[in-house]
Amino acid sequence: MLPSSPTPRFLLISVVLACAASGVSCSGLRFAHLDRVRELQQSERRPPAEQVEAAVGLLARLLPSHSASFEFRVISTEQCGGKACFIINNHPSFDGEGTPEILILGVSGVEISAGLHWYLKHYCAAHISWAKTGGAQLSSVPYPGSLPHVPAGGVLLQRPVDWNYYQNAVTSSYSFAWYDWERWEKEIDWMALQGVNLPLAFTGQEAIWQKVFQRYNISKSDLDDFFGGPAFLSWSRMANMHGWGGPLPQTWLDDQLTLQKKILSRMYAFGMSPVLPAFSGNIPAALKSKFPSARVTHLGDWFTVDSNPRWCCTYLLDASDPLFVEIGKSFIEEQIKEYGRTSHVYNCDTFDENTPPLSDPNYISSLGAATFRGMQSGDDEAIWLMQGWLFTYDPFWEPPQMKALLHSVPVGRMIVLDLCMLHNFAADFEMYGVLDAVASGPIDSRLSENSTMVGVGMSMEGIEQNPIVYDLMSEMAFHHRQVDLQVWVETYPTRRYGKSVVGLQDAWRILHRTLYNCTDGKNDKNRDVIVAFPDVEPFVIQTSTASISSALSSKNYEVKDASNDAYEQPHIWYDTKAVIHALELFLQYGDEVSDSSTFRYDLVDLTRQALAKYANQIFLRIIQGYKSNNISQVTTLCEFFLDLVNDLDMLLASHEGFLLGPWLESAKGLARDQEQEIQYEWNARTQITMWFDNTETKASLLRDYANKYWSGLLRDYYGPRAAIYFKYVILSLEKNKPFALEEWRREWISLTNNWQSDRKVFPITATGDALNISQSLYLKYLSNVDSLKDGSFRMFTSF
Repeated sequence: MLPSSPTPRFLLISVVLACAASGVSCSGLRFAHLDRVRELQQSERRPPAEQVEAAVGLLARLLPSHSASFEFRVISTEQCGGKACFIINNHPSFDGEGTPEILILGVSGVEISAGLHWYLKHYCAAHISWAKTGGAQLSSVPYPGSLPHVPAGGVLLQRPVDWNYYQNAVTSSYSFAWYDWERWEKEIDWMALQGVNLPLAFTGQEAIWQKVFQRYNISKSDLDDFFGGPAFLSWSRMANMHGWGGPLPQTWLDDQLTLQKKILSRMYAFGMSPVLPAFSGNIPAALKSKFPSARVTHLGDWFTVDSNPRWCCTYLLDASDPLFVEIGKSFIEEQIKEYGRTSHVYNCDTFDENTPPLSDPNYISSLGAATFRGMQSGDDEAIWLMQGWLFTYDPFWEPPQMKALLHSVPVGRMIVLDLCMLHNFAADFEMYGVLDAVASGPIDSRLSENSTMVGVGMSMEGIEQNPIVYDLMSEMAFHHRQVDLQVWVETYPTRRYGKSVVGLQDAWRILHRTLYNCTDGKNDKNRDVIVAFPDVEPFVIQTSTASISSALSSKNYEVKDASNDAYEQPHIWYDTKAVIHALELFLQYGDEVSDSSTFRYDLVDLTRQALAKYANQIFLRIIQGYKSNNISQVTTLCEFFLDLVNDLDMLLASHEGFLLGPWLESAKGLARDQEQEIQYEWNARTQITMWFDNTETKASLLRDYANKYWSGLLRDYYGPRAAIYFKYVILSLEKNKPFALEEWRREWISLTNNWQSDRKVFPITATGDALNISQSLYLKYLSNVDSLKDGSFRMFTSF
């Protein structure tokens, strides 16, 4: 969950092999059990007609005007040269409008859907992204009867590796928490179009756990303290905490199980292999009292304020206890019984952000072996899929411990997600990426010596951000060679906006070299002052004129080492003046594509990015004024900062992708009564603000971790919070007394807790003209950023 050490920026799925660890060549090895499971998955897929029907339904939802323009067929892997592939052909029977023009063949519904996306993208200059990031640009697709032909002989693309994975263990809370079936249907369509065939399927598992634990006399009231609330289920599943945001109503358990069955049914219809959860040892406290002789470990604290046992310190059943395998087996069997089938791949992340109680490799090995035996006892063909995240997060995991866990299962029975394309934390907003690594990394890794790579994928904590990164990464599932990124980036704005505009191509070249070229080796977690306000007294915050100047203009800016600074400096890895120039190009040429939702999303996002970094520097100037006892400068700049926050809120309100309202309304939409509505809304509001527990004067250690640049949140929460801080800054200067840190904390924590429980309704539709608002804010704040460096600091009147 929390950013840690630097990692590459793409996701690889690797088989754990002894040869790779020992230095013996792995080249040419086949993985017998993986081959067997892949064959089993193929034989157990839904009938070809059903997979075709799934792809036809997707086309009808995506491009209903062209439903008759395509024909889909499922073919065997033998017709693809023994690989998973899709083939795009000109339809041999095309006879004018109303008859199929393009024939797409694929080994599954996923391959057919990916083939459709490939055709629309590379032959019709179309673009597909999440609805919140602008949605699909399909205006460039010609009318039925005049679709572009593909080369004679067709286009065949084989997957270089078998699996394309999607999701992170916490995506289900940061992004999917409030999804209903309508939204899930769109997400599964998106997966299929991107070629995803190995998605996590974690929804509804609490209902399965309820059925399993009932066998051990664990009641619903016992589980009320075990399961987290709807917005925090990811962390109660991982044994990080318990009870926070709960209890879960029985209707939630039942409704989510029903939803999961729909999700799985559609995934299977496309020919996907959904990954189900497995038992890691995480148990409710009641099991310990029901079975007093069971070997149970009480785990340590995970980010509570004062190690509060009401929420922290969960229980782990020891792997050596007979109940461990028994419960693991029951959980797998109950899922198969409830869902009617399985893909034989199960995810289990033991000690994800929890440190094992013992470092003895024998203990670690026994835990891994028992975890796998629990899976295998319920499904003899089971494969354990595990995130590699824990190895980078916790220094506990040294080579002996890693080897013990990874070698605790038979060869070919464990696959590890090398969580490199985490890319995003907590679904926050930051224009960020390393496109060059995405374009080359999967290829280099697959071709490297001793490679045991069997898949690629995307494992962001939150979705619906940085569409360019995911557009490229999903494409890499079908590339055998490195992508010519210069050409790819040049054509990206044409596809995304539906029109070729030279000025916007120039802008994206700049964005590629800056925002999307983070080469400092650091994971990015947005800590902009507006959304992650510092909880320290001003003198702790390091400032200097040089640092402000370099942050605004330097091409090689590096944040000063803040290891002794309680203020977490925002991450800057690019030339901010170049990014502002890219924004100028967006504004100059935006009229040509201003009717495009994809353009408006990018324009708002880019303006937000520039203004947010500008606000960071205004804040540093405020602190600098405080340290020099310049009350006039501090007062003026505080008002200016708050004005900027409100203006930024107005900008965000101009696009549906930056609204608070949909998050809250979708939470309330899953409620069955007013009591649930209040609980679910509290969950939704809490996750994006305080996150976890607090006292009157101690904020949550995870505050602002899931911060959001959402209209409504800035005006109603982030702005008022900053105003409280500035009030105490000015009072300190006026009274010539130290900054009242405890009073500030008491007041802003009270503000936060009140906001968490508030019921104010926020808009769910955009208002205002994004291009006009962005132009006005550029003129007001960014047209002369050099003024902040020399202290002249020009102000503009509001518009």
